[in-house]
Amino acid sequence: MGAIAAVVGPHCEVVLHDLTGGDLDHSVAAIVNGQLSGRTVGGPSTNLGLEVLRDPSTDHDAHGYRGRTADGRELISSSTYYRDHDGVVIASFCINVDLTPAQTALTALSALLPAVRDEVREHPKELVGPDISSVLDDMVEEAIAHVGKPVPSLTKPERIEILRLLEARGAFRIKRAADKVSARLGVSRVTIYGYLDEVRRG
Repeated sequence: MGAIAAVVGPHCEVVLHDLTGGDLDHSVAAIVNGQLSGRTVGGPSTNLGLEVLRDPSTDHDAHGYRGRTADGRELISSSTYYRDHDGVVIASFCINVDLTPAQTALTALSALLPAVRDEVREHPKELVGPDISSVLDDMVEEAIAHVGKPVPSLTKPERIEILRLLEARGAFRIKRAADKVSARLGVSRVTIYGYLDEVRRG
């Protein structure tokens, strides 16, 4: 871990997650350059950890995908998952590189080359935050943005669609997720559970 971070630089975070207990609030077993995401040992996983626990049989290894920190910095990331002899996922090894230095340099160069087109911004695959609650906040905001309407104007089917998106990403594995989602959507927790039942019944 230290070798990778030393080569790439202080804008490269390297993380080892212990996934044996399924505790995504405290999965960080070791981390280098944790200032990038605000995490330390004992810190949380990301939304990708939720997806692994939701569907552990799938190959979740991914390299060179886009991510985003809680404060909005863009990342380029890779994640590799390790299994025991029984095929159970026990750990993940993740590398997150903050693109801010490169983007700053690109902005300066773009001022000199006005004909260069702006790069199309990719939708982030991974959301990296200092705690699992902030990861959930980002997941909720992305689901609302996907529907494309202000929360006060949402219809019941649109709220159910938001819950379907969150359920598909494993959001409700996070403790007290229903409380946060109900507060953000302006409906009761009982209503959220009712919508979830509809989603899970298909």
